[in-house]
Amino acid sequence: MASNAAAGSGCGFSVLGNVLSVVKAYSTRVGSGPFPTELEDALGQQMQQKGNEFGATTGRTRRCGWLDLVGLREAVRLNQPSQLAITKLDVLSGLPELKLCTRYEYQGQEILFPPQEEKGLFNIKPIYENIAPWQEDISQVRAFDELPLEAQHYIQCIEQALGVKVTIISVGADREQTIVRQEALF
Repeated sequence: MASNAAAGSGCGFSVLGNVLSVVKAYSTRVGSGPFPTELEDALGQQMQQKGNEFGATTGRTRRCGWLDLVGLREAVRLNQPSQLAITKLDVLSGLPELKLCTRYEYQGQEILFPPQEEKGLFNIKPIYENIAPWQEDISQVRAFDELPLEAQHYIQCIEQALGVKVTIISVGADREQTIVRQEALF
């Protein structure tokens, strides 16, 4: 949590100023446990291979799935970032479909935040919004307005759902493959 950075340095959270949360353009998880948006099919494997989703230390494969805005909404609530960095947007290029999990169905109701009870995530059903995919290779793009309109829309949907501006976008693994928007707060 962002507040731990302040506590660990001996100051209050309010002196941090800007908090940048870094998020992949899709969800991943290592090991067992609930993963509401997991893709247990060829599409999940394609994301895993293209995104090089293997643990750096253990080499274990990371499970891949659609971006879970419900879980991210909770992370934003807890960490209160002033801006977001979205990494690995290029991994989504060329997919035949694209979805965002915008809410969960839980005990017959639609919820915007994860259930706060033990094993609650085992009893939810993700609700998705279909997003138009893009087919273009975006690895050479260096400005937000040069991204395909569908990729811009994907980022804008994340911003709208979370209420936080995406100011940094990576479109590849190299340092130069980074879009820094004018709104960046640093």
